[in-house]
Amino acid sequence: MQATVSKKSTKETKPKTKKNVGNTVIFLILCALVVVFLAPILFIVINSFKGKFFISDNPFALPTSQTFVGLINYINGLEKTGFLSAIGWSFFITIGSVAVILFFTSMTAYYITRVKSKFTSVLYYLFVFSMIVPFQMVMFPMVKLADILHLANPVGMIILYLGFGCGLSGLSVFMFSGFIKSIPLEIEEAAMIDGCNPLQTYFHIVLPILKPTAITVAILNAMWIWNDYLLPYLVIGLSTKYKTIPVVIQMLVGSNGNRDMGAMMAMLVLAIIPIIIFYLICQKHIIEGVVAGAVKG
Repeated sequence: MQATVSKKSTKETKPKTKKNVGNTVIFLILCALVVVFLAPILFIVINSFKGKFFISDNPFALPTSQTFVGLINYINGLEKTGFLSAIGWSFFITIGSVAVILFFTSMTAYYITRVKSKFTSVLYYLFVFSMIVPFQMVMFPMVKLADILHLANPVGMIILYLGFGCGLSGLSVFMFSGFIKSIPLEIEEAAMIDGCNPLQTYFHIVLPILKPTAITVAILNAMWIWNDYLLPYLVIGLSTKYKTIPVVIQMLVGSNGNRDMGAMMAMLVLAIIPIIIFYLICQKHIIEGVVAGAVKG
């Protein structure tokens, strides 16, 4: 009897041991990924407090009493770039573009999903195809069209981000379509029986259910638009007052190749902060959406 019990206990401990080893390996891999993803941000933060001449000499060294300059890089960056004006225009363009993209892509996805026809099928696949079209293919025609339509201003940038979003606008429609397909038709039919027309059904029934997906789409588009350099540079340029954060940071590079690395690092830190705050605020809504989607009944 004792031998039988010992054999059973041995068999039970082996799976537990394998499970613990597997969890440890996964934990170590995740820790390594955290280090890999956070290392560039930590690198920028550390160098933002070092003198500009010491950054190129030893960029990976921690600030010392000799290399530490406090907030001088931040003050120089704000004075040289007009960062405060740029952050205002970046907020306006990003918030406006994200709001417009969420509104139109969600409605487009709802129409494509609920109206079954050849037209909607073709439209859906066009949006999917747009996800693989590189920006360089539409870059020059887009700039020419923006010049013809006088879109070299913040409102014009919002229109361009909606229409020429390349991959992410198509991705937004694709994500909304996938989520709308999981919404039971019975909910919409009940709303129509109660007297709702299609628009009322969408705004009062479907749109609130889309909240988790809408927040995810908003985060993806906000990170893309906030950090985008090429489109504002090509359309708005350097000679107007509507410059965004990436454009003014790039202006710290002189015409002869000289650059104030300390000020650049400091401005990059300031540029990162709003998008991190936005992500942390919205993170709980994403988790709630994932948990809600995993519960049946």
